[in-house]
Amino acid sequence: MKRKPWIIASVLVTGLLAGCGGGGAESFIDAQAMAQLREVLSKEPPLPDGFTVRPEQAWRMPFGQADRNCRAVLEPAGGRAPGQALTAQAAVSYHGDGLGEQAGVGLARYAGEEAEGHLDALAEAMGACRSVRTSSGTDLRLRELPVRDAGDEAVGARLSGRLNGYPYAMDVVLSRVGDTLVSVVHTGMNEVDAGRTRKVVEAAISMVST
Repeated sequence: MKRKPWIIASVLVTGLLAGCGGGGAESFIDAQAMAQLREVLSKEPPLPDGFTVRPEQAWRMPFGQADRNCRAVLEPAGGRAPGQALTAQAAVSYHGDGLGEQAGVGLARYAGEEAEGHLDALAEAMGACRSVRTSSGTDLRLRELPVRDAGDEAVGARLSGRLNGYPYAMDVVLSRVGDTLVSVVHTGMNEVDAGRTRKVVEAAISMVST
């Protein structure tokens, strides 16, 4: 695996954030960094055709039950990135024109080199997340989603199967751009187009690369 408002949601107090990856600098909120993320997410990103350009509230996991590793992988796109050394965070979502299509984008900025360490830890969690199963008919299996040339380094996975009994798929890509963790989920009923996922990731990365 290669590791390489409108509505600004989930700008969370660090005390509510779960850490991931052990020791390091303590978290603190940087007002200037927060303002920068708000500005970044208030602009219209170059999303694929069919997506709304107006951001909406942060993406939420469509299931309440998932093991620790799977939750760690999915929560950053909803505005709950690892809290250690976090200085700013924001998350939004966009609706696509496909059946059940939605893209969630989370940006989390870190002090020092903590972003790199968190991505390492999230890559391990992704490798340990095998499936998501609930009593309501959700059965999603994870497999690796190859990701190339996405930020400084990146990992990706696809969860596919059934959500509450209905065909469902979700791509998740976690990448790092300097001191910022960029988290993306791209969902859809039946299937998700990998090409569109790639374009969503590129759009998200462009938010913090310019």
